[in-house]
Amino acid sequence: MNIVVCVKQIPDPATPGALDGSTHALKRDGKLILDESDGYGVEMALQLVTTAGSGEVSIVSMAPNGEMSGMRTALAMGAAKGVLVSDPALAGSDALTTAKVLAAAIQKMGAADLIIAATESSDGYTGTVPEQIAEVLGLPSVTFAKKVEISNGVLKADRQSEAGYDEVECPLPALISVTAGVVEPRYPSFKGIMAAKAKPIETFTASDLGVSPAGWAGAGQKIVSVVQAEARQAGEVIEDDGTAFNKIVSFLENLKVI
Repeated sequence: MNIVVCVKQIPDPATPGALDGSTHALKRDGKLILDESDGYGVEMALQLVTTAGSGEVSIVSMAPNGEMSGMRTALAMGAAKGVLVSDPALAGSDALTTAKVLAAAIQKMGAADLIIAATESSDGYTGTVPEQIAEVLGLPSVTFAKKVEISNGVLKADRQSEAGYDEVECPLPALISVTAGVVEPRYPSFKGIMAAKAKPIETFTASDLGVSPAGWAGAGQKIVSVVQAEARQAGEVIEDDGTAFNKIVSFLENLKVI
């Protein structure tokens, strides 16, 4: 079984982020790390390949400046190889352009039985890229998977919902997005970290993949302004004099909570 995992490399959340003054986009200079949410996808893929008894896990990422640090973490966990799409022309790409780029890169990688992505990235939160990749590739898509099994070419997943979960089945190849906690990601061992340095990462540009227009030129949306969030206002203090419940009920009625 061959599985491709989409991984995003993001600025370290422990470091205060900064916005570009002209585009209002998040600056992505310097070292990028593997998005924590993608660690679940990598681990899920490794476990599925182990259960299948054969195959390998590959990773694909889109990042600026040829950055590979986050990808090396996924390779240290056990992925076999990677593909990086890095091109200044991709700066400012919206979710749909990103999906088209990743879909084209996945096609370059050859036939995959399964594509795995996180539900959403920690620095973007659109939550739409996995489904858009599936649409571009013409694959069935299962979202919010909290449990995944594969048997006889059929994917079985428990899809998390507000009411619990749905039991979903679909044929392979397919694309799934997994939730945090679907598995417990392993920590890269020292041996894995050293081995990751020698594992191949092939690099493509937007033109290599035939994606045009890209970046700000192809984006269907743009950030027009960024403003400071309003400070939280002081709440109302109600002292209980024996009739406090009436004041609370009135307050909740004004909020249309009851």
